[in-house]
Amino acid sequence: MPSPALPFEETLLWQHIASQYQGRLESIHGPAHWKRVRRNGLLLATKTGADPVVVRLFSVFHDSRRTNDGWDHGHGGRGAEFATQLRKEWLGNISDDQFELLHYACTWHTDGHHHHDPTIGTCWDADRLDLGRVSIIPSAEFMSTAFAKEMAAAGSIQPYLPHDDWEMS
Repeated sequence: MPSPALPFEETLLWQHIASQYQGRLESIHGPAHWKRVRRNGLLLATKTGADPVVVRLFSVFHDSRRTNDGWDHGHGGRGAEFATQLRKEWLGNISDDQFELLHYACTWHTDGHHHHDPTIGTCWDADRLDLGRVSIIPSAEFMSTAFAKEMAAAGSIQPYLPHDDWEMS
């Protein structure tokens, strides 16, 4: 399934955000992680009903303002505020509702436990499904969506990946 069309230039946005990332680009919270969160979120969205535009934006903004790879209180809120700063220039074509979902998902992705909204839950689950990068096996009890719970219970997202159409070129 091809990635949905976006109301912004995704590759240029990613380059802009990565160029301002304060951590090492090969950091466990850096662009490679963002790409896996993007892939995970788009896969989840096929069954959760999440807004794929918000999922794609969440993937790049949620950890974009981290200052370190350890405990970095407030990094999600800083990522949300960065999205606010870039809204007029980069995100002017997304709706206010989409922006509110993005802002909330970024702000609370570390502190929130579960969320009933399919888009916010999908964003958080997409991030949590990549915990293997820090040697943590994702647990179904921490997932918001049924599909992510299924993946976590299976022990891997790999069997659910049908192809690489969601990868960025």
